[in-house]
Amino acid sequence: MTDEPRTGPDGRARCWWAGDPGAGDALMVAYHDDEWGVPVSDDVELFERLTLEGFQAGLSWSTILRKRDAFRRAFAGFEPAAVAAFDEADRERLLADAGIVRNRAKVDATIGNAGAFLAIVAERGSFASYLTDVLGRDAPVPRVLPPGTVFADLAATTAESDALSKDLKRRGFRFVGPTIVYAFMESVGVVDDHLPGCWRYRGA
Repeated sequence: MTDEPRTGPDGRARCWWAGDPGAGDALMVAYHDDEWGVPVSDDVELFERLTLEGFQAGLSWSTILRKRDAFRRAFAGFEPAAVAAFDEADRERLLADAGIVRNRAKVDATIGNAGAFLAIVAERGSFASYLTDVLGRDAPVPRVLPPGTVFADLAATTAESDALSKDLKRRGFRFVGPTIVYAFMESVGVVDDHLPGCWRYRGA
């Protein structure tokens, strides 16, 4: 399997990880085409993406996408205030829910992260504003890969993801290591890592 963009039966070339629209990869294809690398400014969606990236650790992203609707039901639509108010009964409910990833450490982290997320919103007005402040630039405008970039050129972390991870940890977040944070940054369009040759590539 090549790590470079490949063309599916619909005639569109996509980043290799997106799968094939003709091979049962509809969720991955739709995520690649419609969400990944698109700037996000809504705080509920930002909390969802950060949470799901944490749950993905050690698993495939396709597994998380298949469980995404169940995650939304289980975690009150990822409303941070609702999740922050979860109690022990909610923890046990979540750990008994076969529709999600039943990992106690990740469940506990999500509830704690919701409280830390709300603290940031209270301080900065929104989590989107916080991202802009920490990254030192207009975060909703993504960095785009230069022409000629190939998959092997991509790093799993950057100085920006290191800095954001460090600050989130300082504020009490868990499951926010630099690799998870960089995947989150890709997901919400802080960076746009669609490869040259992909139909979603926006480079010059």
